[in-house]
Amino acid sequence: MFSKVLVANRGEIAVRVMRACEELGVRTVAVYSEADKHGGHVRYADEAYNIGPARAADSYLDHESVIEAARKADADAIHPGYGFLAENAEFARKVEDTEFKWVGPSADAMERLGEKTKARALMQDADVPVVPGTTEPAESAEDVKAVAEDYGYPVAIKAEGGGGGRGLKVVHSEDEVDDQFETAKREGEAYFDNASVYVEKYLESPRHIEVQILADEHGNVRHLGERDCSLQRRHQKVIEEAPSPALSDDLREQIGEAARRGVRAADYHNAGTVEFLVEDGEFYFMEVNTRIQVEHTVTEEVTGLDVVKWQLRVAAGEELDFSQDDVEIDGHSMEFRINAEAPEKEFAPATGTLATYDPPGGIGIRMDDAVRQGDEIGGDYDSMIAKLIVTGSDREEVLARAERALAEFDIEGLRTVIPFHRLMLTDEAFREGSHTTKYLDEVLDPERIEAAVERWSPEAVAGDGDDDDVTERTFTVEVNGKRFEVSLEERGAPAIPLGGASAASAASSNASGPRKRRTDGDDGGQQVIEGDGESVTAEMQGTILAVEVEEGDEVEPGDTVCILEAMKMENDVVAERGGTVSQVLIGEGDSVDMGDVLLVLE
Repeated sequence: MFSKVLVANRGEIAVRVMRACEELGVRTVAVYSEADKHGGHVRYADEAYNIGPARAADSYLDHESVIEAARKADADAIHPGYGFLAENAEFARKVEDTEFKWVGPSADAMERLGEKTKARALMQDADVPVVPGTTEPAESAEDVKAVAEDYGYPVAIKAEGGGGGRGLKVVHSEDEVDDQFETAKREGEAYFDNASVYVEKYLESPRHIEVQILADEHGNVRHLGERDCSLQRRHQKVIEEAPSPALSDDLREQIGEAARRGVRAADYHNAGTVEFLVEDGEFYFMEVNTRIQVEHTVTEEVTGLDVVKWQLRVAAGEELDFSQDDVEIDGHSMEFRINAEAPEKEFAPATGTLATYDPPGGIGIRMDDAVRQGDEIGGDYDSMIAKLIVTGSDREEVLARAERALAEFDIEGLRTVIPFHRLMLTDEAFREGSHTTKYLDEVLDPERIEAAVERWSPEAVAGDGDDDDVTERTFTVEVNGKRFEVSLEERGAPAIPLGGASAASAASSNASGPRKRRTDGDDGGQQVIEGDGESVTAEMQGTILAVEVEEGDEVEPGDTVCILEAMKMENDVVAERGGTVSQVLIGEGDSVDMGDVLLVLE
């Protein structure tokens, strides 16, 4: 076994890997950007090295800086976690060419399976069904249109190195092809250092089923059952569970064996996930994630196997010590991603400080996180701050236990998706397990999400902007020794500040009159924008990817004026009213803070 492992990642997955290392007697090394210098993974590691400047997600993508940190630390292995460099075959090959051991599949296997078109071709040869589409990268928007001519709209444009919904764009008509093609390429380059994309038919109402694989260097390949990841918003998973409530025993066996067959054909070693779409009793290969998955936790809970430890053991040359028949699924488990997002605002990323962070406990509860009370959650990285994993003897017990755990979970200081999760536990389709990947985006009434936030959000909700605004305050009192919590409504009182992209900040973002925007000039001063027009401001910290208007342009309500990237998500910034653009104060690549003025309308 290794003596010291560098974890080339951040946040909860870095801590998860470090915990596995600690149990194996292995010392750990963290790397961090300036923005992450107080991060939980830095606090947890035995030693840590700075590899980049503040507000630079690219720090974790810097091959040479990561390898140099491993040399400084005298590590003997590098574990990439997920995201960043985890599926970058070029980086894996660089590590293989050094004195360090790469904890993951070989660079050759990553190229065969990590790039989606190569994986589709390989799976076809291994007699695994694939979704109709291209087996070569799409070179232009015309390639997208050609697939649509063969199979009809909608079609999906996917980044070759993508995962987690990043770099995936669904095209519903020919008019959308050019813009979506460029956006998918841009996201692939930004998030995975790979601008190549491919195209496939977009299934209308599938289930998203994935199979966890472990394969060693001695020819042994095992699957650890399947996970159901069908509850998604904008193609990103929100709640995952194992086993799937939607598969028959026969279909479950077919999918598991297909996954083993495909992985064996690829000469693949270490952990991986084979993802499928299931519709009308048929299953289709989608992609292989050549890394650990966010949702590996539920597989661990129902199998009793530590997937991360096995990643390290396989990389160290050990042989799997269990047969396929030894793998037993016991009970049921669900993972709830705790994202810093405002669910009622289409899950827009939120930022703030964890004024309160008090996670639940008790039987069947597991928390994977890297945050603590007082931590600041910025917009530089992914919006997921923690994972709540709930396990029970069956799905019904998990649902009941999850209701209790989410009610106990106390987070204040920024918005999270906890109210949404609590809504899902009351939702008939989710409780029945009949939801598909389209359920959140196309079926669930958004007003139900708004009502859930109003009911379960810990922050007080300010009024709607009328003169008779209402602010709610909660007090704790004792009467005859008994404790009570009393909520009082005050009319006309100062609003209580809200975390993240709050109603208060949204209201102030469109204020008229003099406006200020922080600039990054050498003098550190402020630029003052005078006038009586309406400013369009940033509702979150992020980076400007594109500016869609120029001074003098006429815009209509709802027009996109720029694209803001925050927490690995592209967000269209739209004008709330029409007018003429009198000032444009940002450019492509600019970093902005919440409340910064982006442009002015007259």
